[in-house]
Amino acid sequence: MNYRQLGKSGLKVSEIGFGTWGLGGDKGGSKAYGPTDDRQSEAALNRAFELGITFYDTADFYGFGHSESLLGRTFKEKRSQVIIAGKVGFVDVKASQDFSPDYIRRTLLGSLQRLGTDYIDVYQLHSPSIELLERMPEALETMKHLKQEGLVKCYGVSLRSPDEGVELLRLCPLDCIQVNFNLADQRALQNGLFEMCSAMGVGVIARTPLCFGFLTGQYADKNKLAETDHRRQWSQEQIKLWHKAPRLFESVIKKKPGQTSAQFALRFCLSYQVLSTAIPGMLTGAQVEENARASRMGKITPADLAEIEKIYSAQDFFVRR
Repeated sequence: MNYRQLGKSGLKVSEIGFGTWGLGGDKGGSKAYGPTDDRQSEAALNRAFELGITFYDTADFYGFGHSESLLGRTFKEKRSQVIIAGKVGFVDVKASQDFSPDYIRRTLLGSLQRLGTDYIDVYQLHSPSIELLERMPEALETMKHLKQEGLVKCYGVSLRSPDEGVELLRLCPLDCIQVNFNLADQRALQNGLFEMCSAMGVGVIARTPLCFGFLTGQYADKNKLAETDHRRQWSQEQIKLWHKAPRLFESVIKKKPGQTSAQFALRFCLSYQVLSTAIPGMLTGAQVEENARASRMGKITPADLAEIEKIYSAQDFFVRR
């Protein structure tokens, strides 16, 4: 496993991280990727640690605390050896949000209890709108105070969209951002967000590096997904656009024999040095092993990246309404 700096935060993180949304399962009526088995989840987390993965991204909203509890149990004796990133903002299954100072503090204390720790390494506002942050500057002020108090080591925002990231960084300094980035969603590269982060020393956490699993070449039919799988919300038309992506990039994928579609997708993300870590969602030890190997496969060549960007620009990966 290779490691990178999280911007100027001083934190060193594994370049392949572990997104734990899926581990929350359907607890409390939440939707992620369907039901989960805690023994399998803990085995996946332990395997990740064995393979050098040190960055674990979670939120109180994931299984309404279940993801955090799993992390707390699994890493109880290894807390100092892992970097835990949490989030705050979502309140219920209807995706209501609360970014008031009181709610942020209360939520953090609950997360700390479930995680079995007295600090969180990275704390993020969970998908606030730019309008909200302009109207409620006290939300980011609260995060700043939590850092000063030592309850969090650094803070940032998990963005709604790459375009909002550009607006946000013009408004205020942050330690890090979390943003969608993958072969089928290169907006953060094209709109100048990565360039801004590099210039400002802002750490970048790339979420959905496998585009909700569609870049693995699976999940062509949403009707075959579990009832509590959030991917059922997407239209079949949108799913087809994402499902076909690996085939569109086949000419580049085949230049590296022996790699899977998932490994190629992760190598693509890691080819951009501004990224601190990519956080695929993983449910099993086998998925962990496959994804972790991508770190040892090296970056994609500049010529192949140029070809990938050309293919991306010639396609439309989002259904337009």
